[in-house]
Amino acid sequence: MSENTYKTGRDSVEEIIFEIIANGGNAKSLAYEAIMESENGHFEKAEALLKEADESLKLAHNTQTQLITDEVNGKHIQVSVLFVHAQDHLMSAIEVRSLAERFIHLNQRLAKLENREEN
Repeated sequence: MSENTYKTGRDSVEEIIFEIIANGGNAKSLAYEAIMESENGHFEKAEALLKEADESLKLAHNTQTQLITDEVNGKHIQVSVLFVHAQDHLMSAIEVRSLAERFIHLNQRLAKLENREEN
């Protein structure tokens, strides 16, 4: 079996890598959307979007963990540009999600201050 047709028992490595890319990208998009909602004062919606982002991150992380587990168990995969791209996507999604939480918190503080000034 060649490295490119390696199976984990469910999908080819390429399909698994695309799962990481898709879920990481979805999480990042949801985090950015949460920031935008918070800028408009929709804090409950922002929090709900962060929870959705967390679910996508969990899926991506579980997929990544399966690849790592397979590697530890002797099922080596060839590191490709696509694999590196998937890892980069996941890492940046995690960071954007983390920053989104901070931005939302800051937007909440700003909204409170603006309300004080208006009253």
